[in-house]
This record gives sequence, C-alpha cells and structure tokens, in this order.
Amino acid sequence: MSDRPLSALPSRGARIVAFVSILAAGTAGGTIGYALVGVQCDGDCATSSGIAMLIGAVSFAAGMAVVAVLGLRAMGEWRERGDQ
Repeated sequence: MSDRPLSALPSRGARIVAFVSILAAGTAGGTIGYALVGVQCDGDCATSSGIAMLIGAVSFAAGMAVVAVLGLRAMGEWRERGDQ
C-alpha cells in the first residue's frame, strides 16, 4: 500500500510545463497575427495590428490550453492504471 495521499492533481512539474506552453503558444499567436496584418496593410495600421495580435494570442493560447488539459488528464489516467 502506498503512503502517498490520493490526488487528482498532476505533478507540479507537469502543471508548470503546461502553463509555460500556453504562454508560448499565446506569444506565437500574437506574433503571427501582428505579422499577417503588417504584411497586408499600408499606412497607419496600429489598431488593425493590435486587434490581430489579440485575436491570434487568445486563439492560440485557448487551443494550447485544450491540448494541455487533455495531456494532463491522460497523464493522470496513466498514473492511475500504473498504481493498480
């Protein structure tokens, strides 16, 4: 019998990796959104670039958050099966 308390939380390291990957994806999405508007726009494009950066950052971060949650849940299930 294990002395470890039962917990559904993933390890601290896994949660840190998931958080950093969400931040990295948001940064990449913001950069891509900004660059796409920068390539297509002439003149004053500050508002357009800002909106595109925001949309890109939020959408990429949300997508990565879904992937991170699914990965953390899979790790929890694998750990549970290994404990049996």
